[in-house]
Amino acid sequence: MSIEDAGAPARITDELIRKCQAGHQQFYEPLVRAYEPEARRVALGILRDPEAAVDAVQESFIKAYRALDRFELGRDFRPWLLRIVRNQCRDMLRRSRTGPALERITPVLEERVAAEGGAGDVAAAQRRREAKDLLWAGLGRISVEHREVLVLKELDGLGYGDIAEALAIPEGTVASRLYHARRALRAVLEEMGMEYP
Repeated sequence: MSIEDAGAPARITDELIRKCQAGHQQFYEPLVRAYEPEARRVALGILRDPEAAVDAVQESFIKAYRALDRFELGRDFRPWLLRIVRNQCRDMLRRSRTGPALERITPVLEERVAAEGGAGDVAAAQRRREAKDLLWAGLGRISVEHREVLVLKELDGLGYGDIAEALAIPEGTVASRLYHARRALRAVLEEMGMEYP
């Protein structure tokens, strides 16, 4: 959740950035704390490897801090940061050329399911975990371009304008890419025996 989503006005983000630009690096930590969960979800959605996602987010925040002097106050920080995260993830994928490791994401999903459900509903928790595993497997079988737009829209709830800014593409391309990404994921999931909403 961003600082703005938490109900605080965008001017708080601008003030923190202004102080960072003036050389007061201690004001960067509140920005990191506010945006790290969302950045991590985006990185995990693209890389599908929890360890690599943590590395990507850390490197992204370092890059963002170094680029803050060029950040225009008054702009929305969220899509600007998510573009850095996305680019970092894509760089890591290009360097690795070894697909993401689904088996390393399963423990993370199991922790989330355990946190969501009560101890008395083990069967439901198992079904949710299996559905999430299938969804992640399906995401791994579609293109990075499709996967990232789905993560930004469906997991992080970004609007078309923010996605366009984060991906550096026109809004019309976001709509088109999202349409094709949903179709691609639906086809993959149906092939795997799961219905896509």
